[in-house]
Amino acid sequence: MEQVKTVFFLALLSVLFVFIGYSFGGANGMLIAFLLAAGMNFYAYYYSDKQVLAHYNAVEISDRRHYIYQITQKLAYKANLPMPKVYLIPDEMPNAFATGRNHENAAVAVTQGLIDLLNEKEIEGVIAHELSHVRHYDILIGTIAAVFAGAIAMIANMMQFTAMFSGGNDRQNSNPFVMIILAIILPIAAAVIQMTVSRSREYMADEGAARLVGDASGLQSALSKLENFAKRGEMHNATEQTAHMFIINPFSGKDVKFSDLFRTHPTTEDRIARLEELKSSL
Repeated sequence: MEQVKTVFFLALLSVLFVFIGYSFGGANGMLIAFLLAAGMNFYAYYYSDKQVLAHYNAVEISDRRHYIYQITQKLAYKANLPMPKVYLIPDEMPNAFATGRNHENAAVAVTQGLIDLLNEKEIEGVIAHELSHVRHYDILIGTIAAVFAGAIAMIANMMQFTAMFSGGNDRQNSNPFVMIILAIILPIAAAVIQMTVSRSREYMADEGAARLVGDASGLQSALSKLENFAKRGEMHNATEQTAHMFIINPFSGKDVKFSDLFRTHPTTEDRIARLEELKSSL
């Protein structure tokens, strides 16, 4: 069911992108928008993983005797996945994420704070969660959604600027006030779709982790600890563009309170509750 939702939301995001490109410049605008998106997708597909790891100063763990390396290796073997690269982020805020375009080019990164905070069973649950993201190609899906949402926002800003200064001489005979309204509404709709896709993948990764480990309690405990710690501060160099990648939103301390529509993650309470329901089937 979650896979169907993801396909639906990505399709809807694509339709929004086509619509806003057409509204901005007709058929030519739509073509330009797709060419731009193609270039962004190419870069995101091949280089986004390297960019985000460099941004967080992640250092590869190549020592096979390392605690995190061994846990990852054991779980990757159990999940029938190639061994991903493992990285350590020198940050005291506990968190983790996975990146990479496919199974053969995957990476799992954890912060020093996570290692210091969690016990072995909890770390195992977190690593299993990230490997579940890798297994389901969630990073690629999230990247595509982010690229489309970003492109929609950029073109919408251009629409708004053009509408304000074009007066009534628009070649498409469109109302500049309508264009301004669309320029405001469509990026919000794109962001909501992007965040909904992200939330659905988190539920799937939680379930996949529990089934991989054979127990949900480690991940439940880890999520609770990570959420409580995240409310005390923010990760160094954390950005809104990469927040959806982490197992817990690094901006939880200032997350939007007035609407669940704008959350990058499901609430931790909901995630823990779903894992509790899953226990009887493990």
